[in-house]
Amino acid sequence: MLIGSIIVIIAVIGIIVSTSGCTSNTTSNSASNSSSDATHNAASNSTSASSTTPASDELVVNVYSHTGEPKAGFDPLLGWGCGHVNFEPLIQSTLFKSADDGSIINDLATGYYVSPEGKTWTVNIRDDVKFRDGEKLTAKDVAFTFNTAIGSNSELDMSNLENAKVINDTAVEFKLKEPQSSFIWRLRYLGIVPEHAYKKETYGSNPVGSGPYKLIQWDKGQQAIFKFNEDYYGKKPFFKKITMLFLDKETAFAAAKSEDVDIAEIDINHANQTIDGYNLMALPAARAFGVSFPMQYNTGNKSLKGDPIGNNVTADMAIRKALNMGIDRKAILEGVLYGKGDVEYTGVDQRAFGNPEAKINDSNLEEAKKMLENAGWKDNDGDGIREKNGTKAEFILYYSAADQTRQALSVTVSEQAKKLGIKIDLVGTNWDEIYANQYSSAVLYAYSSVDTYNLYLQYHSKEADDRYMNPGLYNNPVVDGYLETALRSADQDQATKYWQLAAYDGNTGYGPAGDATWLWLVTMDYLYTVDETLDIGTPQKNAGSDILGNIYEWKRTDATSSI
Repeated sequence: MLIGSIIVIIAVIGIIVSTSGCTSNTTSNSASNSSSDATHNAASNSTSASSTTPASDELVVNVYSHTGEPKAGFDPLLGWGCGHVNFEPLIQSTLFKSADDGSIINDLATGYYVSPEGKTWTVNIRDDVKFRDGEKLTAKDVAFTFNTAIGSNSELDMSNLENAKVINDTAVEFKLKEPQSSFIWRLRYLGIVPEHAYKKETYGSNPVGSGPYKLIQWDKGQQAIFKFNEDYYGKKPFFKKITMLFLDKETAFAAAKSEDVDIAEIDINHANQTIDGYNLMALPAARAFGVSFPMQYNTGNKSLKGDPIGNNVTADMAIRKALNMGIDRKAILEGVLYGKGDVEYTGVDQRAFGNPEAKINDSNLEEAKKMLENAGWKDNDGDGIREKNGTKAEFILYYSAADQTRQALSVTVSEQAKKLGIKIDLVGTNWDEIYANQYSSAVLYAYSSVDTYNLYLQYHSKEADDRYMNPGLYNNPVVDGYLETALRSADQDQATKYWQLAAYDGNTGYGPAGDATWLWLVTMDYLYTVDETLDIGTPQKNAGSDILGNIYEWKRTDATSSI
């Protein structure tokens, strides 16, 4: 594939900026040249149509959901690699990483041990790793990273970590306040920084790491350029240079049509469009979309911030179960997502800790109607809306007005609910308004984390605060017990068993076969347009957002192509 000058990309950004809200910052930092120099360098590094192989090991990517542009820089203690979306940090090593099948395997670590009571984790690390400045990585750097993370602004919750202590150069001991089986995910995603070269104010712009790549240039608002770290201890990647563009999905699609990127994440509305010389790739990520239901009745209670609590319609289990039973998820998948995903029942169907027994059969209108009738929800006045004890089967569903997919999903759910005699009023708005109403109205949310701790937060009972976890204020002591046992287990297999029981134990649970706390709808794949000369190996299972997670497997199959 021919990669044209990055000037083309910047020109496209200029055209889009007035409508997309994107901005360009030409201010340089210690890792970059001026913006104009960066453009010149990127253009001069690209090869002409007549050249053959000199740049075949250079890669241009736009992976919008993988990173976007890290506003705080490439600092894992401030969210890089372990923020709202977890991903391969490229620059830093992590103690563990993910295999193609999604299982956790060693990276810096050579193994770990959890004490019987679950509060002490001991991790052994390699002794042959250097940071890119030549300094050896030891257990001191690992302990420093995690101890610093405790008080940092990272989105990775370290509140249960008491401290990390050096045992020797190749062993670190982590002391937890309470047992936490999900702590393995903290060890999986936090990139290790060097104690001798870390300053919060400057590290993000000039990061020193031990990962497969090093940052050599960052043109804010435009791109970051990475080059292979010659001292890297692991499998050597084929691509020696990666240019990561920071474009929105629409601009990235235009860049692909101009042959200016090797791979770009695209929006679902381009799912049926083709580009000559590119293949469409749909990668599952278990990014589940669903409707949260307020579980409490309206008694006049308010949240800590004074927001209303309770909904007399969704608090009725018959309403929630009927919707779960009557909705046609397959029709939603095909109609809204063009089939690029899967139907979803529990929010974690595709995860190892999902419970198939918690699912129900859907698309069953007659059974759903019968359930509503038996529960006292009848259309006595013939207006098409059921009522019970003077209460109409009607409630509001909020969704983000900025997200066309969530709007389309909300509209489809509302239309299907009419067939059951349930009226769902739609409100598209901003997230501040959504959070203010999440305890009294339904919300169209999306969840995609693989971290089991999020499962605990999502269904364990809590007070009404300003966070979006457990927006329905679900409170089931039996489920709480399963979640606590799973979280406190020192054995991952035992933890999985109890995560599954929390969804459904044959009698109760958060899933649709139990309390039907949510109306989960579909999972949506991450879509990428990929140059036909690019071979990305076997992407990690259900990790479509972490597209660069297996960068070690990537290669270019056409040796005569240039980029």
